Amino acid sequence: MTSRELLYVKTIADEHSISQAAKKLFIAQPSLSQSLQRIEEHLGTQLFKRSIGGLTLTYAGERYYQIACRILKIYHDFETEISDINNLKTGRIHMGITNHLGTIILPKILPRFNQECPAVEMIIFEGTTQQQEEKLLSGELDFAVLHAPKHNPHPALSYEPLANDPFVIAIASNHPLISKAQAREGYPYPVLDLKLLQNEPFIMLHKQQRIRHITDAILAKARISPPVVLTLKNYETAQSLAGKGMGVTFLPNDYADITSMDCPPALLSIDEKYDPGWDLCITTLKNAFLSRADQYFLSMMREILAG
Repeated sequence: MTSRELLYVKTIADEHSISQAAKKLFIAQPSLSQSLQRIEEHLGTQLFKRSIGGLTLTYAGERYYQIACRILKIYHDFETEISDINNLKTGRIHMGITNHLGTIILPKILPRFNQECPAVEMIIFEGTTQQQEEKLLSGELDFAVLHAPKHNPHPALSYEPLANDPFVIAIASNHPLISKAQAREGYPYPVLDLKLLQNEPFIMLHKQQRIRHITDAILAKARISPPVVLTLKNYETAQSLAGKGMGVTFLPNDYADITSMDCPPALLSIDEKYDPGWDLCITTLKNAFLSRADQYFLSMMREILAG
């Protein structure tokens, strides 16, 4: 099995189509079909079967795909080691980050990194936390910047905490519960007893989103189950609707500074006993190789975010 053959099979499997894979590989479709036929003849078994959704892997194909991913990752690691030998005169970084974190973090780091390492190519995947974890596990990303799970972290991933961001309560500015919140030293806003939210309608994010995971964990620790009036994906919309009195929502303090709302909500703090926050982390595959370019970028990130 050559690296080219491994890449051919992996791309066909990813695209579920020989024609789409050929476009992605910049080769002619007949040539790719012939290559696949030769590979299957050499192995003495089919790697793909046709279905309504396109080409799907056979059992033998699944094993080939798994091995292909591992071997191609070894090739990738070798290339990055060569980059090290060249003393960062060339190289490539594959990193993942969520859209919102990218807006906050990347402008602080990328200009300086580009100035110091102009020949190192940055390939940035912007997606959900779940998508980033999947790409880390498949070897497509060197590292990701994301918020660590509150419970059940993936055993194959390593999470290095950078900073903790507490969650706050977003509530309509004229809500009567605001008067029951008490100012406390060390909290950015008056602290509200979460028990008082037992019967308040809640605006929630979807269960696949990490903000929702943290929200559910806080409510479980407070032992309350308020009614959910609305579930959506955009935390900014949730915050805006909370300001208009539709319900209450939780969100990270760093995300709470939205100035474009015509009716911003009041913000209240949550007692530390409920562990109301999440950790911003550098996330990697355990025992994964990190090139000097990766390490230099991450050291710069630690320095800038710590400052």
